[in-house]
Amino acid sequence: MGDSVSIGLLGLGVVGSGVIKLIEDHQEKLVHQLGAQVQVKSALVRNPEKARDLDKERTHLTTNPDDVLNDPEIDVIVEVMGGIEQAREYILRAFSAKKHVVTANKDLVALYGKELQEAASKNKCDFFYEASVAGGIPILRGITDGLSSDHIQQVMGIVNGTTNYILTKMNTEGMSYEDALQEAQELGFAEADPTSDVEGLDAARKMAILGRLAFSTDVELDDVEVTGIKGIELEDLQNGDKLGYTMKLIGFANFDDKKLEVNVQPTLLSKEHPLADVKNEYNAVYVYGEAVGETMFYGPGAGSLPTATAVMADVVAAIKNMRLGVTGSQVAESHFEKELKPADQRFGQFYVRLYTKDEAGVFSSISSLFHELGISFQRILQTPVEHNELAEIVFITYETSLANFNNALSKLQDLENVMEIKSYYKVEGDGDNDMARTSETL
Repeated sequence: MGDSVSIGLLGLGVVGSGVIKLIEDHQEKLVHQLGAQVQVKSALVRNPEKARDLDKERTHLTTNPDDVLNDPEIDVIVEVMGGIEQAREYILRAFSAKKHVVTANKDLVALYGKELQEAASKNKCDFFYEASVAGGIPILRGITDGLSSDHIQQVMGIVNGTTNYILTKMNTEGMSYEDALQEAQELGFAEADPTSDVEGLDAARKMAILGRLAFSTDVELDDVEVTGIKGIELEDLQNGDKLGYTMKLIGFANFDDKKLEVNVQPTLLSKEHPLADVKNEYNAVYVYGEAVGETMFYGPGAGSLPTATAVMADVVAAIKNMRLGVTGSQVAESHFEKELKPADQRFGQFYVRLYTKDEAGVFSSISSLFHELGISFQRILQTPVEHNELAEIVFITYETSLANFNNALSKLQDLENVMEIKSYYKVEGDGDNDMARTSETL
């Protein structure tokens, strides 16, 4: 390897440009850490003639992937081109050529992470993907290295900046979902097609990756139950606020008694919970370990330099392993067998908002139904619906199983006086305040 390490870039967009900038700006520190200079020798691009702020004499731009993948002088491949199938092909070719790979591609890692890790191990190569989850937050290395001796029981977090920005605007400024989304797009926090973000798919991919690493089991994307934020109404955020909660799109993963639960869903989170104050485009991941207890990782979830920082942390790790002669030492196989947790073993509190006939005895019938199923109410709000002969009833249950709650919802729909179940959400954290355990009529 000598006194220089050459890197090949697959893609030179926002993140790839950030990688080059960090290498140029921080070269002295890299030499101090690694005992070698680091340079980007070649970069695969669509258009080599496009104006770019880089030294083309030092970095060769090419449209031919062979110039990067087959160059014997290139030690580490950084994949920041996006997409899935072509990126997968290039990475597998890189491993066959005995090159180490760093990627920021969450879609690829969520779908093919196990296959790629096995290919890396077979070829004695490193495969790192810190930047695939939560941008500049070092959450994956925190789990695999910092908490490696602990038994992680639960991971939950805000892992999508677009939806967190939208919900923050709805929560704090009373904006509609449509207006908040439009503002997020204008500021560059949301894509022109925001489907992957607002339907929870982006967060689901990240939770599959987090679950796989945290629990040493083969978490697949299909194991993640997903609900997005498109159907959220301001009324639910306002009711939550009155009751001591704020709405967040939460990724949740739990591994208990070798049974797995992973989901992404809008959640009413206690204002006392550490994640409740994570606002706008920021991300945070809350990890509970048997020994360490509660930890939280917080920071920017996207952006050129934050994401490039995570990429470069992986590049540095790969180069250190090369110099020590310990590359390809990551464990490729899952340690624990996977069994998905059934609904009768998944417990939580739930928020329900429904419309009923505005007449005596309605709430008594609802209360009786839930009492028969062993479900108690922690909080209740009741108010008439304007310009209508209906009442709106909102309640939060005490803890019950998901199976029991779903059964209650089904029976609730059959009650003659219940006109419509407007919404229901999971509730996380202890939101006790002066209104706890009491009924209130507004």
